[in-house]
Amino acid sequence: MSLWKEPVKTSIETSEATEMARPEIPATKPEAERPLQPAFRSEPVQGKPLAESLIAPDITIEGKIEGAGHVRIAGNFKGDVNVRGDVTIEPSARVTGSVRAEKVTIAGELIGNIESAAHVELLQTGALTGDLKAGSLSVAAGSRMRGQAEFGWDDVKDGTSAHKANGNNGTAS
Repeated sequence: MSLWKEPVKTSIETSEATEMARPEIPATKPEAERPLQPAFRSEPVQGKPLAESLIAPDITIEGKIEGAGHVRIAGNFKGDVNVRGDVTIEPSARVTGSVRAEKVTIAGELIGNIESAAHVELLQTGALTGDLKAGSLSVAAGSRMRGQAEFGWDDVKDGTSAHKANGNNGTAS
């Protein structure tokens, strides 16, 4: 006695019967089965907001971040960040490296320079050790900064600004 069933042979072995038994296979995949486009695009799509990437609190990454989109860092990151979007450093985060972005919000710790940002916001829990070049700067009471700051000049993005402020414990002179 066998454990499997023997295949039953049909008496019609013509090409007509074989063609009828084959399912129709379309030449292209239907719209629903096509793979989705990647979430990352080199240029933002008009009318749509940029996507945000998150480095979670328990994550430590060493490397480089580049591209278009917003980045929120809640963990530890060592390396340079260069994005066409916003960078947010959460209160428990620590970033070591230079940052280039449209808007930089610091609630954690940044050890490195901020280069050519349109706006920098240093929150109450934020600490910056490094130089800053931005179109505008907001500093909350209680924040800390050690380094030079250049802001408010049209040529800040070129790096040729002559106006500087020395930062020490959140004060400028």
